[in-house]
Amino acid sequence: MSKELVIISGKGGTGKTTLTSSLAYLMKDKIIVDADADAANMYILMKPKVKYSEKFKGNPKAYIDPDKCTGCDICRKLCRFDAIDITDDGVYVVDEIKCDSCRLCEIACPEKAITMKDVFSGEWYESETEYGLFVHAKLYPGAENSGNLVTMVKHRAHILSEEKGIEYILVDGSPGIGCPVISTISGANFVIIVAEPTPAGLHDLERVKKLCDSFKVKSGVVVNKYDLNEEKTKQIEEFAKKEGIEVLGKIPFDKCVPDAIVNLEIPYAACDRIKNAIEQIYKRAMELL
Repeated sequence: MSKELVIISGKGGTGKTTLTSSLAYLMKDKIIVDADADAANMYILMKPKVKYSEKFKGNPKAYIDPDKCTGCDICRKLCRFDAIDITDDGVYVVDEIKCDSCRLCEIACPEKAITMKDVFSGEWYESETEYGLFVHAKLYPGAENSGNLVTMVKHRAHILSEEKGIEYILVDGSPGIGCPVISTISGANFVIIVAEPTPAGLHDLERVKKLCDSFKVKSGVVVNKYDLNEEKTKQIEEFAKKEGIEVLGKIPFDKCVPDAIVNLEIPYAACDRIKNAIEQIYKRAMELL
């Protein structure tokens, strides 16, 4: 079975995708996965050629049949999400964005006028890139269920790795500690947590570390742009030592990195100042994987 290396962070903008794309450049025999379906951006650097795509069904949403509805108002009064409205013409309709798919209105409707209908909430893709096979997805704006979409994308990557005998799966995870992150780290062999040297960065690291511990997933820390605040970097290192997690490396700030991303280039390939740090992180992560 393929070994899975996941990169996550406590919030967006810490350098997670910068590190993942750089590791994708260095790592051999892998499938790349973008599990950040809510704000997918790895495709910008991977420049994929899509070979297969499929729509993703989210939770079903309530639908009111106007021919059966008598306007008794029971469903609207029961809906605690305020998802049912009445049009100027007196027709009862459901706001799909607000609908939580709880089915209470369907159960309560005495006329059986309400049914649950499937709704597509996103798409997923299998692609080829210069750096290997790429499985990725996007959620439609305002859509929910990204955790299930992440699970599906990772599952597809494992099927492909088995079929093609590929040894590693490299995953760019979602930021934060919510449902998509839980789906991302579930089953991972090792998680790299990218932290930034700010007061919020240390707090975010503490939360993400607890999440990894809860799921009994091994983790290590990378401090990005460490030289912008060396005092805070020291606090992160002290926290890591206290918690028994290894600091895999520290990446220096380099204005070349945002410039590279703007020019659609992999930061590792474009920026000499960060190369040594990225190579050391890659080497240590592969030893711990």
